Amino acid sequence: MQVFVTGGTGTIGSAVVAELLANGHTVLALARSDKSAQALTDAGAQVLRGQIADLDVLRTGAAQSDGVISLAFGSDYSTEEALARSIAEESAAMAALGEVLVGSDRPIVTVSGTPWVPGRAATEDDPLPTDGPVAGRGRSVNALLAMASRGVRATAVRMPRTVHNEGQGGFAGLLTEQARRTGVVGYPGDGTQRWPAVHARDAAALFRLALESAPAGTAWHAVADEGDAVRDIAAVIGRRLGLPVEPVPQENFGPFGPIFARDQPATSVRTREVLGWQPTHPNLLEDLENLQP
Repeated sequence: MQVFVTGGTGTIGSAVVAELLANGHTVLALARSDKSAQALTDAGAQVLRGQIADLDVLRTGAAQSDGVISLAFGSDYSTEEALARSIAEESAAMAALGEVLVGSDRPIVTVSGTPWVPGRAATEDDPLPTDGPVAGRGRSVNALLAMASRGVRATAVRMPRTVHNEGQGGFAGLLTEQARRTGVVGYPGDGTQRWPAVHARDAAALFRLALESAPAGTAWHAVADEGDAVRDIAAVIGRRLGLPVEPVPQENFGPFGPIFARDQPATSVRTREVLGWQPTHPNLLEDLENLQP
């Protein structure tokens, strides 16, 4: 099928584009810059120029395609206001894309995060949070999934806190970036909190499976590592970068601080059983060994 992809040059998106093309699909991808357009062209995708805020462009891309994978999200997380703007922008984009598909039974796959459940690992049956710093994202994903009743095969792939490739990406990547800036690998809390993780190429395979076969209104977990202790993640980063490792206030991480400090393991048992997804790439702690000083 021809698939319209937004966010096709990010850590997840570039892997998704490659996965789709390698499995016989064609890709029409949104590009907001010459650099992104060239990267997508080099990968073998067709390019539609525009930004996630260009709703008419998004509608055009969806109308020309047999399915949609919506991955684009703003890159400014520096303040609560900036994060809220990115969530609102993503919500408007998903609504516009979904409306184009009403009555067609065509698929749209969107992305969200795995939920957190006190005292146990989250499963695919647990609802997304509708309060807290990313509450708006949960509400917009739920609204898209509700479009199943209007003839849209809407599904969601829930991503863990770290989606990685060659040691880069996700919450672990943010720890690394901050460590390079400050000279200390800092982590919030006592470091025993667990973050789930997945390799980007394994996540990409799940997006393709959801696009091809997941029933409408369903959510799936792209979780390979159910939960790595944050201090173990920080220890590998510190060793690879030659920097000290120590706890720091969660406020150091801006709007993500409360999320960084929370224990949030997750499982993917049902996803593996129903969709046949099997992660095959290195786990997070192995992949972090690729970090260069």
